[in-house]
Amino acid sequence: MAIFTGYLIALLAAAIAYQFSEGKPKKKKYKIWGFTIMLVISPSLAFGLGLTYAVLVKSGWAAMIMFYLFPLFFLIGLFVLLAGIRKKKDANSRKDSIHE
Repeated sequence: MAIFTGYLIALLAAAIAYQFSEGKPKKKKYKIWGFTIMLVISPSLAFGLGLTYAVLVKSGWAAMIMFYLFPLFFLIGLFVLLAGIRKKKDANSRKDSIHE
């Protein structure tokens, strides 16, 4: 049951992040998804995948793979967040602001 809890938390976090980022500019979407991946999805998904792998190979020590998966997912989220921070405004919005 604990395995599915990790997957459920990751799925709910992705659904909530999708709802929050819908209709927003790309810069804001990257920030929302970066925070969500780093803080919610990476630990819960690493937990779920680690326990699933441990059950499949029938070794409790195999669950240690989550210590490798968590930093990997965290770095992916960090890169998405940094892309959102460093992304410039869209060309259309910049052009509109110049003519005003």
